[in-house]
Amino acid sequence: MAERSYAPVHVSQEILDRFKKLPVATIWNHVMKDAGVPLPFMEGVRPYTPGKRLAARARTLRFLPPRPDLMAEVRQGENSPEYRAMARCGPGDVLVADMMGHPRACIFGDVKAVQLVMNKADGIVTDGAIRDLEVMEAENYGLIIYAKDRTPYGSSPWAEPAEENGDIQCGGALVRPGDVLVGDGDGVVVVPSWFAEECVAIVEEHEAVEAYIKQKIREEGVRPGKYYPPTPEMYAELRTRHQQSQR
Repeated sequence: MAERSYAPVHVSQEILDRFKKLPVATIWNHVMKDAGVPLPFMEGVRPYTPGKRLAARARTLRFLPPRPDLMAEVRQGENSPEYRAMARCGPGDVLVADMMGHPRACIFGDVKAVQLVMNKADGIVTDGAIRDLEVMEAENYGLIIYAKDRTPYGSSPWAEPAEENGDIQCGGALVRPGDVLVGDGDGVVVVPSWFAEECVAIVEEHEAVEAYIKQKIREEGVRPGKYYPPTPEMYAELRTRHQQSQR
């Protein structure tokens, strides 16, 4: 077996679209088990735009506790870190903000988020809070949003946007620029870019064998434990049936 490369790669839109059809729970299982990532799931980060599936490349923004010397360095008007981070976002990208897990501090509201809309970015993920959701809904921003909570506050006095395009944590998971974030009603899982193409194929087959198992359970009227969890033999049986159907 060839040694795995951990070099970051660009993940195509075709791979992202395939991830949108797959459940976070199964993806989490295989990122942990097959890629060796112990904490790929963002704890406490939940959907605020129900019914919208997320699968997008991460563009990162890190907040830090405010201090006069830090603010003197990072507050640079339109060249401030949050605007540079959003400028990296386009179709297939999501802004991921490390808010240190603070449930009151908001990364920004509807005015700053206009930049993401203009760039046709997919959305926002943060382990902080979000505000102005009704405004974004009424004005059809179309952003997919995952956050820890809702708030009327801004980021002050808890946090200051300080660094962009670097490694961050979000909800306890490591996020590196270009990683794939997949979100559904369960929350958000981080797929390293170097594992994304392999992961989507593994999870697609896992979902296919589980669908096959459910069909067998119903047809035979047996307890799920007869076939579940999937065994190598069950995978082999499904592959054989697939090959036969292709003849």
